[in-house]
Amino acid sequence: MKTVVGYVRVSTNGQAQEDKYGIEAQKRDILDYCAKHDLALTKWYVDGGVSGVEEERPELDKILYNDEEVANPPIQAVVVAKSDRLARDMNLYYYYKFVLKKKNIELISVSEDFGAMGAFAGVMESLTLFIAEQERINIAKRTSSGRRMKARAGGYAGGRAPYGYRVEDRQLVLDEGEAEIVRIVFEKREKGATLQDIADWLNDHGYQSRSGKRFYPSQIRSILNNRKTYEGYYSYADIGWVKGIHEPILEVKD
Repeated sequence: MKTVVGYVRVSTNGQAQEDKYGIEAQKRDILDYCAKHDLALTKWYVDGGVSGVEEERPELDKILYNDEEVANPPIQAVVVAKSDRLARDMNLYYYYKFVLKKKNIELISVSEDFGAMGAFAGVMESLTLFIAEQERINIAKRTSSGRRMKARAGGYAGGRAPYGYRVEDRQLVLDEGEAEIVRIVFEKREKGATLQDIADWLNDHGYQSRSGKRFYPSQIRSILNNRKTYEGYYSYADIGWVKGIHEPILEVKD
């Protein structure tokens, strides 16, 4: 009986929470496959809820680079529900496969039985990964286009919410606690206070940063550099400043 581990990945928080071939669905298919093919599944590795092309895969890294993880007991194969769960980017996929092969670990895809295709296995594997990569590229293009259209209209297009705001229903809304700090920062700066002076004042008066820690001059500088946002404007990627639909924190400076 071959000793294997199961690797499961979802690339977005949405997939982690909804039934879009999510974690449980992938596990179920892997378990069924192992039962039918007399494979001893010893452990799960799950990377969930991370997005982005160059996303981190800490659980996959354990398989690829941590010899202790794959040596006790010796792992003979990694089973995935689909080849694109390992990676949609073809270069990444074949790199990961190469690293596994050097460790004498086979990669098994439940959905694509490349081994059964004989001489055409390599061709079909490459074609499958090419299609998955193109799908990723097209999704990214559609998403980017939609975000740009929204940004041109002054709407929130994604990313970390500027200090002073939070995201609700995909819109920037005022965070009263942070907005108060923004006003204090600009008020004191206009009176000639240094970045360190402002940070010290906030810390001495019990204010905390978004992470619940002390303020530092670099954070004060970031707030000051974001004045146009606080005046009610919005910018995204290479789109210039437009009138935003979010509530301003500061009055427009003459």
